[in-house]
Amino acid sequence: MKDIMKRNYKVLLLALMLAFASCSFTKKTFDDPDRDKLLMQLIVYVLEEGHYSPKDLNDDFSEQVYASYLDQLDPFKRYFYASDIKEFEAYKDQIDDQLKSYDLSFFNLTHERLLQRIEESQILYKDVLAKPFDYNVDEDINTDYKKLAYVNSKKEMRDRWRTQLKFSTIANYDDLISQQENTISSKNKVKNMTDDEYQMLDSEMRELPKSDKTKDSKDPKEMKSLSELEAEARKTTLSSLNELYDYINERNREDWFAVYLNAIVAEFDPHTFYYAPEDKERFDVAMSGKFEGIGARLQKKMDVVTIMEIISGGPAWKQNKMEAGDQILKVQQDNGEPAVSIVGMRLEDAVKLIKGPKGTSVILTLKKVDGTIEDLKIARDIVELEEVYAKSSTVIKDNKKFGVINLPGFYVSMDDYNKRNAATDVKLEIERLKKENIEGLVLDLRNNGGGSLQTVIDMAGLFIKEGPIVQVKTTGGQKEVLRDKDKAITWDGPLVILVNENSASASEILAAAMQDYKRALVIGSKQTFGKGTVQTVLDLNRMVKNNSLGDMGALKYTIQKYYRIDGGSTQLEGVKSDVVVPDRYSYIALGEKNQENPLPYDRIDAANYTVWNNNSGFQTAIDNSYARIAKNEQLKLIDENAKWVKKIRDQDMYSLKYDTYKTALKLNEDEAKQFEKLADYKTNLTFSSLPYENELMVADSTLKEKRVRWHKALSQDVYVEEALNVLNDLRGPTDIKKVVNNVKK
Repeated sequence: MKDIMKRNYKVLLLALMLAFASCSFTKKTFDDPDRDKLLMQLIVYVLEEGHYSPKDLNDDFSEQVYASYLDQLDPFKRYFYASDIKEFEAYKDQIDDQLKSYDLSFFNLTHERLLQRIEESQILYKDVLAKPFDYNVDEDINTDYKKLAYVNSKKEMRDRWRTQLKFSTIANYDDLISQQENTISSKNKVKNMTDDEYQMLDSEMRELPKSDKTKDSKDPKEMKSLSELEAEARKTTLSSLNELYDYINERNREDWFAVYLNAIVAEFDPHTFYYAPEDKERFDVAMSGKFEGIGARLQKKMDVVTIMEIISGGPAWKQNKMEAGDQILKVQQDNGEPAVSIVGMRLEDAVKLIKGPKGTSVILTLKKVDGTIEDLKIARDIVELEEVYAKSSTVIKDNKKFGVINLPGFYVSMDDYNKRNAATDVKLEIERLKKENIEGLVLDLRNNGGGSLQTVIDMAGLFIKEGPIVQVKTTGGQKEVLRDKDKAITWDGPLVILVNENSASASEILAAAMQDYKRALVIGSKQTFGKGTVQTVLDLNRMVKNNSLGDMGALKYTIQKYYRIDGGSTQLEGVKSDVVVPDRYSYIALGEKNQENPLPYDRIDAANYTVWNNNSGFQTAIDNSYARIAKNEQLKLIDENAKWVKKIRDQDMYSLKYDTYKTALKLNEDEAKQFEKLADYKTNLTFSSLPYENELMVADSTLKEKRVRWHKALSQDVYVEEALNVLNDLRGPTDIKKVVNNVKK
């Protein structure tokens, strides 16, 4: 990535800065003692000097930031009053000037007012939920909150909260009524059963005691009144809001300032983003799929940090003394310092205490699921998030064995590219699949949001001899063709790439290159996401000499646009599938073109490349696929479901009168029943793990369960089934021609 950056002067300056952490940035000093002002200064400077398409900081820019920022602070318009907004509007066209002078007046005002309004709202929502809702009143709610006006008085604010909380609670209320009705219905069935029929009930139904047969299932003592159910529904809403406010109240000034900064940087393009220190750490984990710690996923419930999952293969999993549901009360380092209570502590701060470098240990005071208290010492280690990495399977279809590789992302180690990356992992999986004598390969890039640019270039090289993979253009229009220079081909057989609307960035580069080379057929949604830009992540700490103000976080910003080797851009347009298969989001606006402030589509000259010479069966395979799709009842039903999903998503008016709400809900449920059989779809395909994984699963029951679930999902996946049909067509006709030619000879 740095080699690419160096070809642009402004980006070169950033690369030099990264290499020399102690130097100033192009002789410009950043030494403001106020951390927030310094952070603003750094970000504005980097974006003005390094962004692919820098913005003019003018009044129009200011107004856009103003609107976006307030929308993020108060999306439901239940914090700020119209009087607050009137006060804020004095800054509507001043934000650009404040950015240039590193003035925090607007942020300080909105932040202080927000905290005040949040505190007021905590009293308000508890007061509203302390009183019953009347579901006999004929009133509606419009959930298109952007169209709401800000309220003018405390009375109006209370009514807004009342309406929104009533809407939140009516769903809980209906669930409780339905549960009670189902229980009564079940008891009536039990009551009317013979003893033999009762003995044949499954364990869940037999939780209804046999003695219930002798009782009147409609005994008032067994039923709750509607008022009791309504009170229980409000209690559920209250509990949810309390948890939400626990999270809100844990946010400090640094967190809220990050919201403000991101409202600013998002005006440059949708993929420019400021990472506060903790967010940067999460980004690194997501990119590399690994971190150093104990290997447990944590969640804060009320004031207690609770273990939600033990990560397979991690230290806690290997030790096998901790389980999901255990609560962590105290944390002690192995350096002799006293234990620290983390009850009531911010989850992020608790995680910092628990995580640590490989080779060190931590002592956790646990409240076990059974209520016992114990201290547990765990040695920290490298934890790999297995679900982030490539995985493969074989499948037999029409007496031919094919391979399937699922790739969730184009991951790479942020410290060392050669440690582990998606390209080397996919290469290894292909080599393993070749030992199983596969005749075709499906590469599943659905929901793959991208990742490392270098990784996708290396991965594309696995399927071609050599040549251009992608073209990039930097600020000022300088173009470079990025090539695969390795003449080795790891897989030269039939290749199908599966995509959907959420296949983005690096996924689109790979799919586009294989499509332009006519090396693979792309199957899936009408188009992919449409992200045709390249970002880099800059550690802002490296721009400051002798930083004593704390971690400054990092800035991800757009430095290039990339183009297909045929000259077209994937920006906004995405990659168009060779075979378009209906999916449930076919009629919903998704992708880059529906983001705020996307960069425009354009074209450049094509690169020089040679089309793959073994693609004679492509058109036949495409024609056959469309013929199958036209007859496939499952895909027809998916298309109907997609239209229904759009209709439901477009709805924004709801009745708060229970009878009317229930009638509409019943209509939706009746309409939805026609789509229930979508989940029942099964193929006759059986998927199998490779030998090396079978050996791992002997000792790893968690991995085995994950693979069992994945294989089951594959066997019910109509898109994978069609991808295999296409592979069969690509390989089949070629084999037949060979047989015919041999007979003629």
